Amino acid sequence: MDLSNLRPAEGSVQSDNFRRGRGHGSGNGKTAGKGHKGQKARSGAPRIGFEGGQMPLYRRLPKRGFTNPNSKDIEAIGIGTLEVFDNDTEVTVDKLIEAGIIKKAKDGVKLLNKGTLTKKLTVKVNAFSEGAKAKIEELGGKAEVI
Repeated sequence: MDLSNLRPAEGSVQSDNFRRGRGHGSGNGKTAGKGHKGQKARSGAPRIGFEGGQMPLYRRLPKRGFTNPNSKDIEAIGIGTLEVFDNDTEVTVDKLIEAGIIKKAKDGVKLLNKGTLTKKLTVKVNAFSEGAKAKIEELGGKAEVI
């Protein structure tokens, strides 16, 4: 395959040279797809969402909330969930996904001091709570921030 063979997917491109109002044989003659008379058949028809002077729906509904564009979606997991791994295992975000502990890393993974851990592990995630880090190191493991 090379650049000369590339084609858009079937049905993804629609012709933009469609000629309206060119007689009955064209399939879009006479009224050119605008129906018979009425406001929308004329030039200067109202914009999308115009309701004839009635307060439009997008202005009737209240605006609520705020979405911070700088917020991070951190996946938090308890230290007790790491019990599924064997001793001396290196636990990474990918291994957490493989084990089914998390579905997706999103913006990062934070390990919290929730539950009990009895195994020596090397854990590499984005963040640790102080208690979780202390518990891992107490058992002879390593807590590394990636």
